[in-house]
Amino acid sequence: MNPTVKAFFDEATNTVSYVLREPDGSACAVVDSVLDFDHASGRTDTASADEIIAWIKAEGLSCEWILESHVHADHLSAAPYLQERLGGKIGIGANITLVQDTFGKIFNEGTEFQRDGSQFDALFQEGDSFAIGQLQGKVMHTPGHTPACLTYVIGDAAFVGDTLFMPDFGTARCDFPGGSSEVLYQSIQKILALPDETRIFVGHDYKAPGRDDYAWETTVGEQRALNVHIGEGRPMEEFTTMRDARDATLAVPRLILPSLQVNMRAGQMPEPDAQGDVFLKLPVNKI
Repeated sequence: MNPTVKAFFDEATNTVSYVLREPDGSACAVVDSVLDFDHASGRTDTASADEIIAWIKAEGLSCEWILESHVHADHLSAAPYLQERLGGKIGIGANITLVQDTFGKIFNEGTEFQRDGSQFDALFQEGDSFAIGQLQGKVMHTPGHTPACLTYVIGDAAFVGDTLFMPDFGTARCDFPGGSSEVLYQSIQKILALPDETRIFVGHDYKAPGRDDYAWETTVGEQRALNVHIGEGRPMEEFTTMRDARDATLAVPRLILPSLQVNMRAGQMPEPDAQGDVFLKLPVNKI
């Protein structure tokens, strides 16, 4: 059984969120939601999440899972907001604990910040399976961009997060703590081993040079043949040399500091102070 997929594009962060549903049922899941955040003012907004909620309710669907492909560094997750209004369990890769340990130290979170992944309802390992109504989902551990990156394979659809972009844009950066271009290459080979007709749904699109429209759906066959970074059987050494050199030129994502602090907590803000105010930290010379 193959899912029906509805995409929601957030142009402010170039993020694609997805709702996947049973073709003949009411169960659904949300992948990689967005909480709107204005960096200059520090204010949040739920317009992007509300659009997803409204669509799910209008379709009469029941949300069973709120899935994260990894701890995003470029947008805040709306997972708790969606869960409060729709239900469902929040899931992420079990290696979230590595990410929490790394960034718990960078943000000087202290012992009160739990680094065991307990903020999430499910921690997925390689090969785990889960159900969305009658749909069967399988988990592929695909690190390299971050240690906790997952690909969710549900029927003929694979939700790859940031591991792969559209074929004309390439692959994920690997210069965040815990990233590795060699590990990313190996992870991509796992994805490319899926059947050619497998639909690939990417986590972001930035409109490659020469393309006028945003796009987020491709196939394994197209990626294997056409991906500008990894296609046509590009060898590992050539890929890692290219990827490492390219990463050295990239700017730090604009929302990396607020995003990591929130997303490593499953989308929750840090605990408020005695007056009920919430603060995000700005570590100096740490990222």
